[in-house]
Amino acid sequence: MAYIRVPDGDGDQARRVWALRPEMGAAVTGLSRSIARHSILEPRVSEAARMRIAQINGCFV
Repeated sequence: MAYIRVPDGDGDQARRVWALRPEMGAAVTGLSRSIARHSILEPRVSEAARMRIAQINGCFV
């Protein structure tokens, strides 16, 4: 669940937030893909870390 007011509409919350600034959404997507492609961590380790960080931050996993 978002901690900010997300506009009503179709799609999940992330899609609706990035629809407000599509150029930023595209940049974040590119950054995420580049990080995943060039990571020295195996995908399973990276995902486990992402899940643990979400738990620490009180986010849903």
